[in-house]
Amino acid sequence: SCHKGQKIAVIGSTGSGKSTLVKLMNRFYDVSRGLIEINGVDIRKYNLESLRTQIGYVAQKAHMFKGSIQSNICFGKPEASVEEMVHAATVAQASEFISTREHGYEDEIAEDGTNISGGQKQRLSIARVILKKPSLYIYDDSFSALDFKTDKDLRMKLKEIENMTIFLISQRTSSLTNCDKILVLDHGELVAQGTHEELLKNCKLYQDIHYCQFEREETK
Repeated sequence: SCHKGQKIAVIGSTGSGKSTLVKLMNRFYDVSRGLIEINGVDIRKYNLESLRTQIGYVAQKAHMFKGSIQSNICFGKPEASVEEMVHAATVAQASEFISTREHGYEDEIAEDGTNISGGQKQRLSIARVILKKPSLYIYDDSFSALDFKTDKDLRMKLKEIENMTIFLISQRTSSLTNCDKILVLDHGELVAQGTHEELLKNCKLYQDIHYCQFEREETK
């Protein structure tokens, strides 16, 4: 269960079912058993367009469209004002690199964003979703190409948005410390749930993931 304004994280090894979970929430395919509810309603009873209007989904592999930076950010809300667009870009930590482009927000993006970096693509995709203002935000490992400072700054900005309900998939335990609940998946099963501190005490799989990363960072 997740309540309005909560931040829920999902973590687990490759193939544990993290992306499958959020794809089921988006109805990219349907559950074979059980059900998923939003506001107490089985998502299979929603009109598909209505359901996906409520959800802002950012995949790990960010897709860019040929056109300007502005048209990419405003893709889901073309009527947005300049102020709304700039605010979304600022929250997503994209405004700084946009300001260095020759034509700013009017600068051209190549098909699939081949002329910008992976981290820049992720930030523009995050800005696109923030501008949309959905009921539920799903970030599917979509901070993976960000450096740790940008990741931290972005998470701090997201905290400032009231009533933002987030599902966050991440392999970085450092990104999960302020989550209300962390779900630990293993081979398609929910094996533990709790806060960062609780899981460090009680979940060996989470401990292994965390301390492996901690030691890796220490050796850099």
